[in-house]
Amino acid sequence: MLDALEIVTTVIVGVMVGVEFSVAFVIGPILNALPEDSRQLGHAHGGRMLGAVMPFWYIGSLALVGIRAGTGWHHPGTGLLVTAGALLLLSVVMSVLLLVPINNRNKTWTPENRPEDWKEQMNRWERWHYVRVAVLIAAFALLVTALL
Repeated sequence: MLDALEIVTTVIVGVMVGVEFSVAFVIGPILNALPEDSRQLGHAHGGRMLGAVMPFWYIGSLALVGIRAGTGWHHPGTGLLVTAGALLLLSVVMSVLLLVPINNRNKTWTPENRPEDWKEQMNRWERWHYVRVAVLIAAFALLVTALL
């Protein structure tokens, strides 16, 4: 049963990290290369779409790592799992405090109602997102190392 939990946890966390990596290094640059109105509309649509699922994915990933750490407390690598969980928790806190407020504004914008500083706000979101991706990659690396 522990093996199944480890596989599910690795896949769920790994795919989440891959999605966020893709947003940072593939989707974002594609959207940023579009003309201004299309760029802003694409970011707004992405914010609505991913904003609906990512909270569950982040909390679910954190819960799975926590459950695995708790059920295998006596196994080698538990310290790495706890550290991975702490990093996932940090990514949730970063999201709630730094990224979600910008995303919540962005997802309601249209070319007609966006604020003058919309580009600066999106650039701030992207900078914080890069930091969050680094935290997520570190958490995933620790998770995988702990389960080897």
